[in-house]
This record gives sequence, C-alpha cells and structure tokens, in this order.
Amino acid sequence: MHVISRKQLREFSARHPDAESSLRAWFHEAKQARWGTAVDIKRQCGSASILKGNRVVFNICGNKYRLVVKINYHAEIVYIHFVGTHADYDRIDAEAV
Repeated sequence: MHVISRKQLREFSARHPDAESSLRAWFHEAKQARWGTAVDIKRQCGSASILKGNRVVFNICGNKYRLVVKINYHAEIVYIHFVGTHADYDRIDAEAV
C-alpha cells in the first residue's frame, strides 16, 4: 500500500515521542500490506475498527493513541486523516475527518 502522508506521523511523533516506534511499525506494516478489503485488515490487525466510507481506526501504543485512515483499496492507497490521543479522538467524528 502507498501511505499518504507520512509527514503527519513524524509530526505527531515529535510531540509524542512514546508513539514513534509504534507509528513507525504501523507505517512499515501498512506499506508492505496488500489490503484488498476490510476483511484483509481485520485478519492482519484484529484490533482495527472498520468504519463506513472505507475508513479504519488503528489503535497505537495499546490504544493510547488513535490513527484514522481512509483506504482506496483498488488503487492501494492509505490516506492518513487523523492521528491523535484517545481523548482527541473522542472529540472528532472519525467518519468525517
């Protein structure tokens, strides 16, 4: 998969250094993945939450942080829409960010 944009992950890691290794691991895992459907994601990342509109929520650092992405399965592109603390996540609409 092609992940857009890694810059958001780096900027978040700069503010939350404890998330850096987990975000780096997620990035490399996503980059190597061949997710054709949401079922493929659940098979690889059982704790991921599948939302409407091809959006997926990944738990980072044991659910301390959340990562919301939108996936174009056909084009094999993962768009990062949100990365934040669990408290920040509670204040957004993950299907609209």
